[in-house]
Amino acid sequence: MLQWRCQPFSELSTEQLHAILHLRRQVFVIEQACDYQDIDGCDEDAMHLFAEENNTLVAYCRLLPPGKKYTEPAIGRVCTAQTHRGLGIGRILMAKALQQIAQHHPGQAVRISAQCYLQEFYESFGFRATSSPYDEDGILHIDMLSEFRS
Repeated sequence: MLQWRCQPFSELSTEQLHAILHLRRQVFVIEQACDYQDIDGCDEDAMHLFAEENNTLVAYCRLLPPGKKYTEPAIGRVCTAQTHRGLGIGRILMAKALQQIAQHHPGQAVRISAQCYLQEFYESFGFRATSSPYDEDGILHIDMLSEFRS
């Protein structure tokens, strides 16, 4: 059974932070063969949304406040452990992320920088493309925005 948590950086345990950084490295650096600066100075101001199963981190994203990276609040570093893909956990993660942002930043649009191959996935949550595809660390991305919906 998945246990969901959403915590500010200051409330993450050392073990939780280690698991988060490990999963992000596994997905974005190793699996995607992309050597980029993961620790970018945004984690300290973010809310960290994650799911654990049997004390193992299986899904994660970070929620950035308005003005940290974009004018709008943002969702980033969205990932699911390879062992838990295809089970719908990514959909649950995004739904929970949007709920958290609506709770903490009511009435505001949400911005993401999505890998292009996931454009349709994010469109299913109401996001629309706001840029042409661009290269970010060797992977095609597209900026997307989801307008506030009551």
